[in-house]
Amino acid sequence: MANSAQARKRARQAVKRREYNVSLRSELRTAIKYVRKAIGSGDKDVAQNAFNNSISTIDSITGKGIIHKNKAARYKSRLSFAIKMMN
Repeated sequence: MANSAQARKRARQAVKRREYNVSLRSELRTAIKYVRKAIGSGDKDVAQNAFNNSISTIDSITGKGIIHKNKAARYKSRLSFAIKMMN
């Protein structure tokens, strides 16, 4: 347990920050899931639109430091490649 006022405040802030980060990470996973689902449906136009919408979400969450920039680039690259490989 935190003993000083500063430590108690930092503990409170950490709980709030964690909840915020969890919600952003969930938003990221949902955006990626929509793209994968669109790719699975086989419609390239729908998949491309879903991908374009997810890019802004991925970049915004990367800018906030929730995921590393290389991980974001890897997500975008793999999703883009999967769309390009569609017939």
